[in-house]
Amino acid sequence: MSGTLYLVGTPIGNLGDFSPRAVEVLRQADFIAAEDTRVTLKLLNHFDIHKPLVSYYEHNKYASGDKILARILDGETCALVTDAGMPAISDPGEDIVRMCAEHQVDVFVIPGPSAVVSALAVSGLPTGRFTFEGFLSVTKKARMEHLESLREERRTMIFYEAPHKLLRTLEDLLAVLGDRPIAVVRELTKLHEETLRTTLSGAVAHFRETPPKGEFVLVVGGAPEQSAPEVTPDAALDAVRRYRAEGRALKESCKLAAADTGFSKNELYQMALDAGI
Repeated sequence: MSGTLYLVGTPIGNLGDFSPRAVEVLRQADFIAAEDTRVTLKLLNHFDIHKPLVSYYEHNKYASGDKILARILDGETCALVTDAGMPAISDPGEDIVRMCAEHQVDVFVIPGPSAVVSALAVSGLPTGRFTFEGFLSVTKKARMEHLESLREERRTMIFYEAPHKLLRTLEDLLAVLGDRPIAVVRELTKLHEETLRTTLSGAVAHFRETPPKGEFVLVVGGAPEQSAPEVTPDAALDAVRRYRAEGRALKESCKLAAADTGFSKNELYQMALDAGI
C-alpha cells in the first residue's frame, strides 16, 4: 500500500507563523523533502524535530523526484517543504504532486504563510481577481515578451523579485505597462517589513535613490477599464434609420437602437419624430 505526500507550508520570515498541525505532520513523517536541507534543518531544530532530510530542488528534481516517489509507493510518508512559504507554488514541488496524482497517491496540504496572498492583502489594490506571474526571466527578450503579454491584463498582477534585479524590473514594467499603481512589499513578516504604495514611476525614482535590500513582492494594478466611446445623437439616429431601412416600425427601430447606443427608446422616438424619420 502506498504512503502519503504532505505539502507543508513553512514560515516566510517569522517562525511564530508555523502552525501546530505543521509541526505535528513533520514529526510524524517518515522523511522530509526540502528545497535546501540547511535552511530546513534550522526550522526543525527550532521545533525539536528530528527526521531524515532529502534534497529536492529545481536542479535535481527529476532524479530526486523519482527516488521520493519510489519511497512513497513503498508505503512511506513524505512531508515536502520549501525554504519559505507553500511548496508547489512557483516551485518544483508541482512535479512531485503531478507524479503522485498519476500514481493515485494521496496528497494533503497543510496550509501555511504565502507571500503572494499576504502581499496582495496589504497592497491596497483590488483583490477580487489577480494573477501570479512569479519571477520574470533574466533574459531580456523573454522578460519583455512576458510583460507585453500582460499589457492589457486587467487583473492585479503579482511578481517576485530579488533586490539586485528590482530596479531593472520596475523600469521594464513602467516602459511596457505605463505608469500603474504598485505596492512594493519588502521582507514580509520579518523585522524590517515595509510596504511602499506608489506608482511605477514613483517606485523607479525611489529605488534609484535608495538601494533595495531584502526580498520583494510587487503588486501591480491591472490595465484600466476602457470607457466606451460616447455615442452622439446623430449616430443614434443613424442606428434608427438602419433599422427602419430593414422595414421595421419606428417604435421597434427605436427600441433596438436604444439597446445599441445607450439612449432611451422614448428619447430616440421623440428625436426620430423631430427628424422626420
